[in-house]
Amino acid sequence: MSSSPLPNLPFLHQQKDGSVLVDVHVMPNAARTEIQGLHDGALRVRLHAPPVDGKANLALQAWLAKMLGVPKSAVELLRGAAARRKQLRVAASHITQANWAGLQPED
Repeated sequence: MSSSPLPNLPFLHQQKDGSVLVDVHVMPNAARTEIQGLHDGALRVRLHAPPVDGKANLALQAWLAKMLGVPKSAVELLRGAAARRKQLRVAASHITQANWAGLQPED
């Protein structure tokens, strides 16, 4: 299995099993979901979802899957269910088809 050309971004971490961890800093209750830049080494995302009953977490997973062009089932929340700082894992089986360029923050 060949490794995908991941962009050299501080919030992406390739794992030994081939999966990729994505560090995200979430700002819930935004007018729309969009990338806001970087925050302390994480991708800052304004999220159009309330932080209630896990809605923001589900919205973040769905948004990341859509941005990368992978199925929702390929994105898993690992850490930060009740925090603004979250870590998600993109399954190794979907790494090569993921569109990482969509996560480039505009500075």
